[in-house]
Amino acid sequence: MDRHKTLLQLAQQLSAATAASDWAALAAINTLMASTLPALAAQGGWTPAERAALAALRELHVAAVAKVDSATAETGQHLSDMMNNREGWLAYALDSGNAATGT
Repeated sequence: MDRHKTLLQLAQQLSAATAASDWAALAAINTLMASTLPALAAQGGWTPAERAALAALRELHVAAVAKVDSATAETGQHLSDMMNNREGWLAYALDSGNAATGT
């Protein structure tokens, strides 16, 4: 297995999934990395090019985790806002329903 090529492919996939906010792909790549990296490391010492590719992959992974964390926080805030405004939405929906029927 060509470790350098594998690391570059993982980095490209991780970068593309992060840019697209493709959460399912990010989860799959994370799982793939968890199984692939130990197998690559078991092949022996890393060449300088492989170490550079591994460092780049690590940086991309840190950026992906930051994006996921940010999206999680945004989603949590959105859900919180929805819960806080639920009564107003229900009142509006009930009022709109009454206006449509003329009651």
